[in-house]
Amino acid sequence: MTTTTPPKTGRRWGRFALHYLEMIIAMFVGMFALGMLQSAVGLGVSHAGQPELWYLSMALNMSIGMAAWMRFRGHGWAPTLEMCAIMFAPAVLLFPLLWTGVMDADGLMLVSHVVMFPLMLVAMLRRLDEYAGCAH
Repeated sequence: MTTTTPPKTGRRWGRFALHYLEMIIAMFVGMFALGMLQSAVGLGVSHAGQPELWYLSMALNMSIGMAAWMRFRGHGWAPTLEMCAIMFAPAVLLFPLLWTGVMDADGLMLVSHVVMFPLMLVAMLRRLDEYAGCAH
């Protein structure tokens, strides 16, 4: 009879933290690499001139980078699409603030990036076994 022991708590949280860091790196690689490609082919968008379009483009680029990494790491479509949705989620609250003049384009850029990190963390904690390395 064989028994398997669950990974030690410290190791489990270490895997989780590493995974979180990997996803942030993939998100920023997608944002910068695809953003530079967009600019190179003349499709760059100014965050000051068209903040909504800029944000949606940036969220898409981040999503592509993160989704590619998540699929490479063996995640299913449900958690991958959930994480991609998080890239767009800040727009729901921030666009109305932009439209009413409460926030400007710079504020949109700053707050949207700051809000994404805890949202990603919440989604990952919701699927702790998957992101701690136990499910894939």
